[in-house]
Amino acid sequence: MTKNYLIGAAIALLSLTSCSNSNSSNTESAGTSPSFDEVLTSRRSVRSYDASKKISEAEVRELLLATQEAPSWANQQPSKYYVAISPEKLAAVQDMVGGNKDRIKDAPVLIVSTFERGRSGFFQGNQTNEVGDGWGAYDNGLSNCYLIMKARAMGFDTLIMGMRDADQLRELFAIPESETIMAVISLGYRAEEPNRPERKPLDDVVKFY
Repeated sequence: MTKNYLIGAAIALLSLTSCSNSNSSNTESAGTSPSFDEVLTSRRSVRSYDASKKISEAEVRELLLATQEAPSWANQQPSKYYVAISPEKLAAVQDMVGGNKDRIKDAPVLIVSTFERGRSGFFQGNQTNEVGDGWGAYDNGLSNCYLIMKARAMGFDTLIMGMRDADQLRELFAIPESETIMAVISLGYRAEEPNRPERKPLDDVVKFY
């Protein structure tokens, strides 16, 4: 009886050790996600992409879900996104981003960012203050910020491009005239480690009173 008891206790101890190791492994695996500070400091405007790495529609959907958490004027959510992921649409958009064409030629996804005019900055159809539709651009910028930060957290890289042919993009994606086209955002994996440009001293941009 004593011998059987000892054997049983040894087996139980081994089982507990195995579970502990398994839990430790799971914890380590779960801990691989970058911290918020790591996302902030590792994000770059990337101008060279790894052509061998692709991004799925499901991953883009997960990414764009994050933009819906961004704040907006009275929760108007004026931002809209048009995603080029097929070879035909990618090739077309590449011809509409001016001098950035060669920089983003290997990006597997290109996203057109717009906002609906007359919503943010308005109340009952009337402009609330002198900024007017500038609030729509402001909200779109916040939404795009969520996009690029979520992209980095997922291991992706981005470039926000202001050089774009709005008329051609509007025709390509049938974007309504009620929307202002803001930017094209490339999405992919960096082909090389980009440099970090110097930032201004904090006291150059912040004043305490």
